[in-house]
Amino acid sequence: MQATVKPGLNDAATIVNSAITSVGEIATLPEITVRIIKIVEDPKSTARDLHEVIRNDPALASKILKVVNSAFYGLPGQINNVDRAIVLLGLSAVKNIAIAASMTRLFQGGVTIDGFNGMELWRHSAAVGAVCRSIAKIQGAQCMEEVFLAGLMHDLGLLIMRQALPRKLAEVIAKHRAAPKAFTQIEEEIIGADHQAFGQALATKWRFPRGLCAVIGYHHKPQLLAPEFRSMVEIVHVADILACKTDIGFTRTHGHAELTPELLQAVGLKQTDADVILAELPENVRATEALFQN
Repeated sequence: MQATVKPGLNDAATIVNSAITSVGEIATLPEITVRIIKIVEDPKSTARDLHEVIRNDPALASKILKVVNSAFYGLPGQINNVDRAIVLLGLSAVKNIAIAASMTRLFQGGVTIDGFNGMELWRHSAAVGAVCRSIAKIQGAQCMEEVFLAGLMHDLGLLIMRQALPRKLAEVIAKHRAAPKAFTQIEEEIIGADHQAFGQALATKWRFPRGLCAVIGYHHKPQLLAPEFRSMVEIVHVADILACKTDIGFTRTHGHAELTPELLQAVGLKQTDADVILAELPENVRATEALFQN
C-alpha cells in the first residue's frame, strides 16, 4: 500500500517515519545481521563469537567464503572455513562482508515502476561499491570492506521509497527525465524528503555503524558534515558521480553532477585514476554481481 504523503503539511521526519512504518518486511533487518553487528560493536567480543553465529547459517557462511576466496583479496591458498577467514581478515572485515551478503535480498522482487526496479538499483549499487573499493585501494586505505559496503548501501532510501511511495517515486523519475535538475531537489519538491533521509532513518533504526549511517544520509552533501566525519562520505560521493557517468544500472541520482578537480583531490585521485577506474568498472561490476548473487 502506498503511504500517504502531503508535502507542505507534514515535516520531513513525519513523512520518512510514516513511510518506514508502512513498508513491513523491508524495514526488518535479517536477525543474523543484527547479531553480527552487535558482536562486532561489542569490544568484549572475540572471533569465536562471530564464528558461532555465522556457522549456524550455512548459506551466509558459503557466501562469505566465496568472497574471501575471490580475486578481491588474492589470499594465498584456499580458505575453507569461516574461522580461518576471520583470523586472516579480522572481525570488522568479515562483518562488512556478512552484512553485504545478507542485504542483497532487499534488492530482489518488490514493486517495479517506470524507469526503476530493484535489479537496476542493485547494478548501480554494485558499481558504486566497486568504485569505492578502487578509490580505497589507490589511497592505500585499510578499510576497503567498510567503504565497499558503504557504496553498496548508499541508496538504501530508494528501496523504501519504491516500496512505500511507488507513484511518487515514478513522478520524481518522470520529472527528472524531463528537466535537468538535481534528483534530490525533485524528491524534496514532490515527496517532502529525499532518499538520503529515508535511508538514514532506516539505517539508524537498524543500528548500523555511525559511519555507514553518515554515508547513507549525506552522500549527496558531504560538505555538510564536520571534516572528521567526511572521509568515507566523500569517497562514496565521488564514486556515485563516477558510476552515474556509465550506463550501469539506475544512474539518475547523480546524472548531472560534475566531477571537479576539487572533488578528485578530496579523495586523493588524479583524473588519470578516474579514467582507469571507469575503464575497469564494467568488469568489476560483473565480478561483484557474481560474488553476491544467490
